[in-house]
Amino acid sequence: MDWKEIYKSRLKTAEEAVSLIKSGDRVVLAHAASEPAYLTEKMAEDYKRLQNVEVVQLVALSPSSYSKPEMVGHFRFNSQFVGGSNRRAISGKYGDFTPCFFFMAPQLMREKMIPDVSMISVSPPDKNGYCSFGVSCDYARTIVDHGKLVIAQVNKHLPRVLGDNFVHVSELDVIVEHDEPIPAVPGAKIGAVEEAIGKHCASLIQDGDTLQLGIGAIPDAVLLFLKDKKDLGIHSEMFSDGVVELVEAGVITGKRKNLHKGKLVVTFLFGTKRLYDFVDNNPMVQMMPVDYVNDPRVIGQNDNLISINSAMEVDLYGQVCAEAMGKNQFSGIGGQLDFVRGAAFSKGGKSIIAFPSTAKNDTISKIVPWLTEGTPVTTTRVDVDYVVTEYGLAKLKFNSLRERARQLINIAHPAFREALKAEFKERFREDF
Repeated sequence: MDWKEIYKSRLKTAEEAVSLIKSGDRVVLAHAASEPAYLTEKMAEDYKRLQNVEVVQLVALSPSSYSKPEMVGHFRFNSQFVGGSNRRAISGKYGDFTPCFFFMAPQLMREKMIPDVSMISVSPPDKNGYCSFGVSCDYARTIVDHGKLVIAQVNKHLPRVLGDNFVHVSELDVIVEHDEPIPAVPGAKIGAVEEAIGKHCASLIQDGDTLQLGIGAIPDAVLLFLKDKKDLGIHSEMFSDGVVELVEAGVITGKRKNLHKGKLVVTFLFGTKRLYDFVDNNPMVQMMPVDYVNDPRVIGQNDNLISINSAMEVDLYGQVCAEAMGKNQFSGIGGQLDFVRGAAFSKGGKSIIAFPSTAKNDTISKIVPWLTEGTPVTTTRVDVDYVVTEYGLAKLKFNSLRERARQLINIAHPAFREALKAEFKERFREDF
């Protein structure tokens, strides 16, 4: 049968599609900006018919109506990365958080969270009947291959991103056509603190290095100070608009990469329309599943891999929490440790944990004697390499606990250094 006939035969309305979800099902949603938000909300509207439906997802950018308190008993959210729209479900104890390395998310969904229903977004099919997973490849292929029922929202606004990022129409059980703008985030505001951090991080980056960057003010600030560099590469779970500017300026070329030379390797994307327009049908962009992109053994095949991630709290041992505030889960593990360990495997690699030294208008130090009670360790003290604040660099790897503490106190906010020095004296029985 011609793919166009298959496509036509599987078309349904959103209401018809979500009516196929049954009580007790596990529904796995595509990730971040590729979430089929229209279908997700239609499913939530149908809540009275359903009981005990588990909804599995990483970052959610839709309103996540299925996670509202009134949905208790109908839906239960199970996340591997908590976001603003569903954090309340986790803190309210009517949702679950499942810790998982990002690179292992496909394995999690193959072996434990096998979907009864997979809901994805795709671009319109090409002349051969292939749709792109758009801006989120990560675990999309896994939930198509292992989902008992695959429902796809075809959205013309979703970019056609190249790489190992396609699904054929024949693999989709139900197709719903609905066009809606995909979520976008404006560029982060870069202040003096972020500029200082960016400058310190950039001092560790050399011509030809391959970068892993996230999204936000600090990654964007790092990119500001790389305009004089040459032939940088990208192997990152994601990147945002700042990378586009450096590609257009000829700074990022990927010419010196060991792996996927000349390509921007990524597993998902999130940014502005400028970013989405840049990646659409761009042969320089190689989007691939997360169990490849984020596998530390793959990452480490790139020489001089520089990983830059953030933290919410770091203690004087060098333990990093990047996901919680004490006992309250705020986000997730994500790919931080994937890339910290990947950088450790890389010849000449460096991993950087970069963050402002304080929070809440300088009233709270992010460098603390001990992690707050109940706080999970995201990146262990053995894994941590560099720590950066606006006050400078601390090189922790291969240093003693005493030397780690000294270096971290030196880059803490001045208002908190005396208290940290007092802790140093008590802990190590000597003056700072």
